[in-house]
Amino acid sequence: MTAGPRPARRRRQPLHLGGELWVDSPVGRLGGETRMALLRAVAEHGSITQAARAVGLSYKGAWDAVEAMNQAAGAPLVDRSAGGRGGGSTRLTGHGLRLLQRYQEVDAVHRRLLRLLDEQAFDLEADFSLTRIMILKTSARNQFVGQVTAVRAGAVNDEVEITVPGGPRIVAVLTRDSTDSLGLRLNMTALALVKSSSVLLAAEDHGLRLSARNQFAGTVQGLRTGAVNSELTLALDAGGAVTAVVTEASVRDLGLVVGSRAMAFFKASSVIVAVAA
Repeated sequence: MTAGPRPARRRRQPLHLGGELWVDSPVGRLGGETRMALLRAVAEHGSITQAARAVGLSYKGAWDAVEAMNQAAGAPLVDRSAGGRGGGSTRLTGHGLRLLQRYQEVDAVHRRLLRLLDEQAFDLEADFSLTRIMILKTSARNQFVGQVTAVRAGAVNDEVEITVPGGPRIVAVLTRDSTDSLGLRLNMTALALVKSSSVLLAAEDHGLRLSARNQFAGTVQGLRTGAVNSELTLALDAGGAVTAVVTEASVRDLGLVVGSRAMAFFKASSVIVAVAA
């Protein structure tokens, strides 16, 4: 008697991570993607009827959602003007616009985090390391997270200012295409990256006028020497710190030791700007 064929082994199906972002208040829930999509549609169409149709809600369902959001937010998010020859209109209030913009910024970070986690979190054959997932993989030692506080357009290049909470104001020069592709606008969160080799140091009283847009005074708080180069960390008076790699000869010439004063400067063109995907 011959044995029959072995049953085929079932292939393991890959596991994926999902999640939804929503906003709560002490009064109640403002909502998540569906209600925020309704606010976006109101801003786009200027009509609750068209906005409801765009997101697949009834007219009554849309207004019920708006009333619930207004109550939970503690201030009107949507303003409805009476009719007239133009037939009236519906628009977002200033508070509504700010809420929608902030939700979109936070949601972009949320989606990026989900993608990062999804790449490794449920690979059951590998160890899970949140630290490895969260660290931004870049060779740039200096990473400044802040908000875009100015965008000055030029004929070819744009000048962007990123203000770090409790830290310095970083100036970057980008091409117009880069500004557009990153979608840079005021008050959005952005990351300024500066390689340590792009940071130059000088004595605090050097007396020179420099073209570098980013110039910060500070105190040496860390110094690690090597055979040729040294890595030096400067605690900035403006807040935060910056790391520079300079030659041993420069350290000696400038008399740099832990606790001494110095100036760090780098060109605006040496700043790389990144935003959440």
